Amino acid sequence: MKITPAPSPNFGPRRHGRGPDMVVLHHTAMLTAKAAVERLCDPVAEVSAHYVISRDGEIIQLVAEDMRAWHAGAGRWGETDDLNSHSIGIELDNSGPLTALPPFPEPQMHALELLLTDCMARHSIPPENVIAHSDMAPVRKFDPGAKFDWHRLARQGLSVWPANLGEPEAVQDAAFLKAAEKFGYHLPENCETPVATLVSAFRLRFFPGKSGVVDGQDVAAITDLAQRFPSRVGLDPEAGTS
Repeated sequence: MKITPAPSPNFGPRRHGRGPDMVVLHHTAMLTAKAAVERLCDPVAEVSAHYVISRDGEIIQLVAEDMRAWHAGAGRWGETDDLNSHSIGIELDNSGPLTALPPFPEPQMHALELLLTDCMARHSIPPENVIAHSDMAPVRKFDPGAKFDWHRLARQGLSVWPANLGEPEAVQDAAFLKAAEKFGYHLPENCETPVATLVSAFRLRFFPGKSGVVDGQDVAAITDLAQRFPSRVGLDPEAGTS
């Protein structure tokens, strides 16, 4: 796996005193990888990521993994609201809404799989801790978007996928919210449409293209994920599991 260095000045120390225990995937929403790298290396922009993967599969490293890149911003997953300190940020060269959400090409996906396999092994990152930018900031962010193949990653143990897609008899918004929070989702306190916002973020990753009110399939899937993969991001690793 060849990695091209392009050092960014936009980074700092991780604040929790440990290495990364998550990966956050983004799309660049810019027309070229070159333009994205230039912005992520611009000190005025004050943004960065650890890696950019171009459409042809080139892996470009901007920030060392032991440092805190500035890619996650305000958001929360599990018990932490400092995702930058906990995560490795990977930007996928994809123009997103600029050109009608293009798919992610095979060379890029293959390079991502190689990089994820390596990072997860070296840092003991579990597959449930590989998340979308839209997962940690469901009110503000929509990337990497509906065209990204999360199921492909899950089949290789590089992310997770719900096993239970049944239809429970009763559909309860409260049950969906409770399970979503256990899995890792959180909303700002002033969110006026919590169920609609969270189900939209959840479907963007697991059921892209699906619309309408929360239904039995949504509840069954998020309940299965919450039971098998409850988020422990931000919890004291020395603490028990209770």
